[in-house]
Amino acid sequence: MAKLAFLGLGVMGYPMAGHLRKKGGHDVTVYNRTPEKAAQWAKEYGGKSAPTPREAAKDCDLVMMCVGNDDDIRSVVYGADGALGGMKKGAILVDHTTASAIIARELEAKCREKGFGFVDAPVSGGQAGAQNGQLGIMCGGDEATFAKAKPVLDLYAKMCALIGPAGSGQLTKMVNQIAIAGLLQGLSEALNFAKRAGLDVEKVIGVISKGAAQSWQMENRWKAMTEVKFDGFGFAVDWMRKDLGICLEEAKKNGARLPATALIDQFYAQVQARGGKRWDTSSLMNLLAKD
Repeated sequence: MAKLAFLGLGVMGYPMAGHLRKKGGHDVTVYNRTPEKAAQWAKEYGGKSAPTPREAAKDCDLVMMCVGNDDDIRSVVYGADGALGGMKKGAILVDHTTASAIIARELEAKCREKGFGFVDAPVSGGQAGAQNGQLGIMCGGDEATFAKAKPVLDLYAKMCALIGPAGSGQLTKMVNQIAIAGLLQGLSEALNFAKRAGLDVEKVIGVISKGAAQSWQMENRWKAMTEVKFDGFGFAVDWMRKDLGICLEEAKKNGARLPATALIDQFYAQVQARGGKRWDTSSLMNLLAKD
């Protein structure tokens, strides 16, 4: 049994931290900006909550976090009440936040300086993946640190792999989001075309989902997309726009051309303008079905 901390109990972090207790049986202390949510988690899973990241991280072997963006990471990690102030020598900080490669490299350098390990480990699989312990985890860091962290991360992973040095996990998550954005736009156009052509969409999906067009998004989102219903599930448009912004900013640095991604990001801006900030990312269909 390891002594663990989990910082950030959003729709992803709450169930992820739960797996550490329920499946792993570890000693888990959580921190959340809203103390009531941390107290609720502790009551539900039999763990503990702490009033600051520093106190949550105290004497822990691993400290996991999943917060909003680069600024949120810095607010949780640095400062008098930050996690780094409570961590012991040899402990490992694992960041599950989808953030920039810049912050990942910054954290790795700061952790190395203080005698801690670090892994940037953004996840893919959405809320359902977190709840079912079936996330894809793409990691950046050194091999020895990753090897120590992996048995714990496997408690909520379907696949957990080291891609390369610090920052590689975040860069891989950018690849993931670029691919998903393009896929969802293509799927939206295909489904809208099928509907306007008068086809039975369920039968169409039954056939094409068994061939080269198959995707997770097709199999899990086609029905909601066809019904133009996007509330209460999945990955929010606001979050996708944040992620695509990170992708576009990184592309400026490495010279990658992302013309379709830039266009789809603007489509998501239109979805936000229609009141869809918290709709699922498959809501690109809304722009086609209700024109």
